[in-house]
Amino acid sequence: MTKIPGEDPFTHARYRKVEGDYVRTRIIDGCSFLQIDPLGIQKLAKEAFQDVSFFLRPSFLEKLNRILLDPEASANDRYVAETLLQNAVVAAEGFLPLCQDTGTATVIAWKGDRVWVQPLVNGGIGSVGESNLPQSSLDEEALWKGIEEVYRTRYLRYSQIAPITMFEEVNTGTNLPPQIDIYASEGTEYRFLFIAKGAGSANKTSFFQESRALLEPEKLRSFLREKVRALGTAACPPYRLAVVIGGLSPEMNLKVLKLATTGLLDRLPEQGDGKEMMYLDREWSGILLQLAQESGLGAQFGGKYLALDARVIRIARHAGACPVSIGVSCSADRNILGRITQEGMFLEQLEKNPSRFLKDLGTQRVDRSIGIKIDLDRSLDEVRKDLSKLPVGSLVLLSGPLVVARDIAHARFFKRLQEGKGLPDYLYRYGVYYAGPAKTPPGYPIGSFGPTTAQRMDSYLEAFMREGASLVTLAKGNRAKSTVELCRTFGGFYLGTIGGAAALLAKEHIVSSEVLDYPDLDMEAVRLIWVKDFPAFILIDDKGNDLYGLI
Repeated sequence: MTKIPGEDPFTHARYRKVEGDYVRTRIIDGCSFLQIDPLGIQKLAKEAFQDVSFFLRPSFLEKLNRILLDPEASANDRYVAETLLQNAVVAAEGFLPLCQDTGTATVIAWKGDRVWVQPLVNGGIGSVGESNLPQSSLDEEALWKGIEEVYRTRYLRYSQIAPITMFEEVNTGTNLPPQIDIYASEGTEYRFLFIAKGAGSANKTSFFQESRALLEPEKLRSFLREKVRALGTAACPPYRLAVVIGGLSPEMNLKVLKLATTGLLDRLPEQGDGKEMMYLDREWSGILLQLAQESGLGAQFGGKYLALDARVIRIARHAGACPVSIGVSCSADRNILGRITQEGMFLEQLEKNPSRFLKDLGTQRVDRSIGIKIDLDRSLDEVRKDLSKLPVGSLVLLSGPLVVARDIAHARFFKRLQEGKGLPDYLYRYGVYYAGPAKTPPGYPIGSFGPTTAQRMDSYLEAFMREGASLVTLAKGNRAKSTVELCRTFGGFYLGTIGGAAALLAKEHIVSSEVLDYPDLDMEAVRLIWVKDFPAFILIDDKGNDLYGLI
């Protein structure tokens, strides 16, 4: 993929100039060449991931704002939308990132054939031979350094795990390695798409090897309805939703899907002519969005807004194959465009004043005090008795202690149980919040701290509940059907809080935090936190009622 087909999306973005003198123009045999100092690329990457961790595009915030003004939006849709806008306001302060999962750093770049990446020598032009490193190594090294710097110096999270053996892993402690893909292009311009994508949305990418038989209107509609429903809510809707049909290989299909979820391909031609490689089908994009609305899943807790927008991209294919993929970008829609031209270095201008989207809403504002207060500072049996009086879907405001544990900690708990050592006492005493925070800024009790996906802990739940532990859990998204039966059998509850509101939750609702166990696990260490009016919805109750099962 040497170019982006269709109308050029880079020329339609609004940019700000990145300060610094890192670019020179050189004329050779009448042709213009662009020389870029690697330090400039390093600075561009640093500022890109800095911006995208704390700010969103104004067009994305505008779509969230429209939910509050839509009379067809459910109360849950509006509650989530306003919470996400408030989260953007907190994140824009520059300390608490939009999401606790500050993502895998991904760079997709298109490098012109008359672009050189070489150090500038004494303010002049160096020669191509002045570095022993190949061109691609200079580019990638600069990008790595810029990414490492921003994750090291800002209050982001290290989420990358590297293997030691087949079954042993450690956190790299830098959020490296990144994913970097550089494609050849034409001209004297270097273009970048910087993406910070958390595992929640990445895990919702699905790929299917289909056949020509799928390409009939009713069959395709039925297929898409099923796959949209299967997305669930664990990846923090409302989503930017994409489907790609076709492709000369599975790899090509999934590359296009990656770009589609960022919105980069929204300016593709609207119809194929039998020659172009791909086009954006507006009619089926509308059908896909309608199917998302009809799912009833809504913006996490029921309603219309599972997706903010949708696109279906059709690609040429081999006659004997029809690859299909579906994917999303979550409510932390973190991607940003960059350009290096003869005029300098530029980054897409993100919204620095998201509070303007909350002004003048009047009666459309959500009453955030309507939840039922639940005191967690007492026995878990008493807490469960109060929860048992409420129907699924009820909004509760939690105050008191919670234990925090997620994937690796649960694996260790399970190993203890298998070895006959029993489970830690705190799993019996407290509700369990599945989460892992970003780094803590000075003056804050904790870093950004939203929920992680509950389903990843489902395989442990039966063993723990049989022991009388983990009877109240808190996370995001729908859970396995077996979890519903476990809650009915053992008197358990599953509560869901808003995914994508990590900065707001940390600033407004977490009073204190201390490491309780496994400090070597860094962001996955077991913690004891105290919360105040922490918002959550009862999703599964002790009678076997499941909110998502009722939708």
